[in-house]
Parts: sequence; C-alpha cells; structure tokens
Amino acid sequence: MDEREKKGVRHRRPGPDGTRRRHLEKGAQRPGMAGPAETGPQFRKKTRRARRRRRNTIIRWMIIILVVMAAIGGFVIWYRYGSSNERADLEQYYGLEAQDDLAVVVNNEVIRGEENSAAEEDAPAPGKIYDGEYYIEYSVVRTYINKRFYWDSNENILLYTLPDGNVTVEADSSEYTDVNERAGTDYIILRTEGKNAYIALPFIQAYTNMDYSVYEDPNRAVITSEWGEIQTSQIRRDTEVRYRGGVKSPILTDVKKSDKVTVLGDEDDWMLVATEDGFVGYVKTNALRDVQTETTSREFDEPVYTNISMDYTINMAWHNISNADANNYIADMTADTKGLTTIAPTWFSIADTEGNMTSIASRDYVERAHQSGMDVWAVLRDFHGGISSYDETYQVLSYTSKRTKLIDQVIAAALSAGVDGINLDFELVSTECGEHYIQFVRELSVRCRQNELVFSVDNYVPQAYNAHYDLEEQGVVADYVIIMGYDEHTDSSYEAGSVASISYLENGIREALQSVPETRLIAGVPFYTRLWHETPKTEEELAEEAGTEAAAYPYDVTSEALGMDAAEKAVSDAGAQIIWDENTKQNYAEWEADGGTYRIWLEDEKSLEEKLKVIRENSLAGVAEWSLGMESSGVWDLILQYVNG
Repeated sequence: MDEREKKGVRHRRPGPDGTRRRHLEKGAQRPGMAGPAETGPQFRKKTRRARRRRRNTIIRWMIIILVVMAAIGGFVIWYRYGSSNERADLEQYYGLEAQDDLAVVVNNEVIRGEENSAAEEDAPAPGKIYDGEYYIEYSVVRTYINKRFYWDSNENILLYTLPDGNVTVEADSSEYTDVNERAGTDYIILRTEGKNAYIALPFIQAYTNMDYSVYEDPNRAVITSEWGEIQTSQIRRDTEVRYRGGVKSPILTDVKKSDKVTVLGDEDDWMLVATEDGFVGYVKTNALRDVQTETTSREFDEPVYTNISMDYTINMAWHNISNADANNYIADMTADTKGLTTIAPTWFSIADTEGNMTSIASRDYVERAHQSGMDVWAVLRDFHGGISSYDETYQVLSYTSKRTKLIDQVIAAALSAGVDGINLDFELVSTECGEHYIQFVRELSVRCRQNELVFSVDNYVPQAYNAHYDLEEQGVVADYVIIMGYDEHTDSSYEAGSVASISYLENGIREALQSVPETRLIAGVPFYTRLWHETPKTEEELAEEAGTEAAAYPYDVTSEALGMDAAEKAVSDAGAQIIWDENTKQNYAEWEADGGTYRIWLEDEKSLEEKLKVIRENSLAGVAEWSLGMESSGVWDLILQYVNG
C-alpha cells in the first residue's frame, strides 16, 4: 500500500473512455451532499451569522426606503404648504412698461391703465415722469382724484371750474390763468402724448384736498384724496405682504414689526392690507395686532359754490312753446292756475353744431308773468331746434369755444328778455358726452350766478344708463335739480304701460336724494298720459324680429299722448270701465276696438294726489308739471293743498 492509500486517498483510475476519475478521500463528500461539516457547531454558527447579515441588510434597506419616503412626503407637504420665497415682478404688478412710466396708487387702490381705457392695447400709463416731475393721466385724475379737472383734447386746454370762473392751462406751458389773473409755476403743468394728457401732481394738489408721496424701485406715487374713518393695525412680527392670500403667492414687499398698515379686508387667515409706501396685498391674520379705527383729515379750503334758494316751495309749470306767436297766449294759459310760482317757456334751442342759439323769447311775456306773480325760467334745449341727435350735441359740447359761444348767447338773450332764471333741458347726451355736458353745466352755472339768474337742470329719473349726467355735481353747482318723474313708457316702448307709476317716482326721488339735498330737488309730474293700442304680431313679423329685443314682445304697440281731459273723454267715448290699479296708483281702463286692445293708465286728480304725497313726505323743494295746458282745471286746487298750502 503506497502513501496515498495509507492516507485514504484513492487513485484516479481510467474510466471506460480512458480518462482518469477523481476519487474522493475518505471522509470527503461530493458537492450537494450533506456531510458532518455542515451539521456541526461551526456550520450552525456561520449560518446564524449569515442570517443576521441578511436580516440587517433588509432592515437597512427598509430604513433607507422609509427615509426616502419620508423625504418625499416632507417635500410634498412643503411644496403644498410651505412658504414660497418667490418675489413678485413689481413692474408687472404695477403695470409699468416704459422707463418713464409712473405707478399710481390712489386711496389704497393700484391704478392700472387698462382700467381706464376701452381698448387695453391703447391704454395710457396711469402716470409719467417728465424731467423729474411726476404727472397723473387725465382720466385717472377725473375718475379717482378730482372730477372737476376737464381736458379739451380738441383745443388743447385744461380747465378747472371755480365758483367765479375757470382756471385755464394750455398744453406744454408753465403758465395759467386763474379766472382773470395770470400765474406761473416752475414746471410744465400739462403734458400731452397724442390724445392723452398728463397733469403735474403739485398742480392737482393745489385744487384738491389730497396728500401724496413718491417712491422709487419702482417709481410710484401714493395719493390720498378720501378722508374719514379707516381701519389700521400694526405688524406683530417681521413678515411679508403677498400678492394673494396664501403662502405660495409671490411676495410684494417685506414689512417690519410695528409697521402700520391700513386694513382693507378680512379673509379669515389672511388680511388685505395697504402699506404706506403703496403696496396692496395680503398678510397672515396672526401677523397683525388688533385692528383700530382712525379718523383721517387734512386742512383744505374747498371752493364754495353759492346758490340762489327761494324762500317758498317751487310750483313750476313748463310752457311748451314752438313759435313766437304762442307767447301771446300766456294770459289764456295761466288763467285757471292757482299757486303757480314759476313758468318755464321753451324758448332757447341750439341752432347748429357751432354753438349758435335760436330764441323766441318775449320781454312782454316776462312782464305779464311778473304781473301775475310768477318768475320766468327760460328753457334751453338740445332738441326741437337746429340739432336733434346725440352726435350733434357732442359736437357742440366737446369744444370749449363752442360752449362759450352758446353760453354767451343764452345769457345775453336771458338778460335782454328780463327772465329770472335758466332751465337746462338737454336730453341727447351720450355717455361719451357726459364729461363735456357736466363741464357745460359748471360753466353755465358760473355765468348764471354772476348775473343773478336762478339755474335749474332737468334730468331723467336716475338709472344706471344715465349716471353720466352726474346728479352729485349738479347738486353742488346748480340752484335746483329737477327729475322728470315721467316717460316710464314712451312712444318707442315695446309694450304698453304707465307713463308715471307711483313706484317710478318714488324710486327716482330716493335715488336722486343720494346725490342732491332735498332743499334743491324738485320732482316733475305729468299732466298727460298715453293711449295705447295693442295688436298681435303676425308670424311673419315675429320671424323678422327673431334675435332682436322686439321679439320678446308678442304685440305691436302704438300710442298717442293725451292731456287729462282728452284721456277722460277717450275712455268715456269707448264706454270702458275704469278700475283703480293699486300697483301704479292710477285709474286704468281697457277696451277692444280696431282689431286690437286699447289700454290707458290715467293721470287725473287722484293719481296726481298720490304723487304729491310722496313729494311732501320727502320734503322736496317743489313740484314741476309737464306741461301747461294739458291739465284739468281741478288740479290747481289740489296742488295748492300740497305746495305752499
């Protein structure tokens, strides 16, 4: 036996194919076979270590996964709820485009050009900087600061009307006329860019109860022109003012502890505030101390517009005169009247678009009226004369020279005839013409005041569509403001209805009193009504009107205006029954004839008394009637009971 055999090692013997096979030593094992080494203590120790390593590896990976998931979750939470440090683009915030643009903040409102222009692409900048001086765009001045400034773009003149006359400034000049005195400044007062005008801030302040401050980065002017109670608070801790209420909204500016802000609104967790340097945005509610009420004011001498006020209640009737011969019938027209204090003949009208006037005034008429104890307020109209359209009225009033010409002629004619006042009745004033119309009212009021003529202005019942007549300004510069409490339904209406229901008058008075004191407000009432005739529309007519406002009304309507006696006769001739309509406070009748239905809401003593009650309850300055000659004789005793009775 050789040494390998002694050691238990087998020889490799050739296999059948001539190769040697490896023989295992005694006690060895083939792969895959369990042996004593794998079942012993050492093996079990190694196995436990391996298991621990695997377990620890799994734990480590689980921890890593949990950490990653927590990080992702934290990021998501931060992304959703965490505060953003993004800063707002202040040029965009204020709407600044050009280097010389000036941001404007008025009474804690950021003004942007597109808000004052019909076409956003044509919107002028709200402010400009020229040669180091700060200027505000004209429409911003009128809308937000002082509406008495007036810019005539046709003749390049800026006007400001004082009780005694106009302040006049020509474009690109440092000089101006204050009524009759020449004066100057050390800056250009008015700059123009095309049709846009910019007024220097210190010049605006000279005629306005306002304060302002200017700041840089970006350039901005912060203006206060409204005074009274405001809500303020102090900042509790250093924080940010954001564009919107939310921590993700961009930051407008930083505020420090104890800074004061004006509180404009409460949105639970966020407060809308304005900073003193012109940022309007949101801070967290818990960043503010308790809100306080402050009263702000500024010393300023407002111009005083004196007014002529009668020491009695006005009872005025319009006298509709279309030719000079009609002046001869004043005695006949007023023979049955009682308590009439004032008569208003329709004498003056605009002749053309150059501002000329036609007159059929009669001094003899005035003398007869005075002999009967009546004042005469001559009426100036923009219709029933040489012009008869909105565009033509605009062409006259939008030129300072034409307004002046018209006023000169009106005053001259009034003084020549010896009248006591001017009654303005312009009914063709478009929204676009509004600022020119109210400037005409101001200028005419000055001339009437200078010549001791009572100045009254006629108006529709206040509605949203006629707000440009500016009752508030009329209530300041005119002696009396008259609302015409009729024409609720007119000859152009699509449906039949009352000329003057009680609610129409009540609402008109209530709205007018928001702008005009009762001591200067007169209510107009009708002496006429309308007889309506309704006929069903044919299918062809409805098809033609499809898509128009008229299509909503199934009847064709026509009407004619009737005085009180004529209306009563029409009902009587038809044999119709009269019933009291509680809604309109009028007698109502209807009947079938001529292929349709006739309807009428009567104006008579009973309906008139309901209107007079409303006038007296509101302590108005008086009543005006349209028009003399359309009334029944009994109305004068009734009016006398409620007016100066």
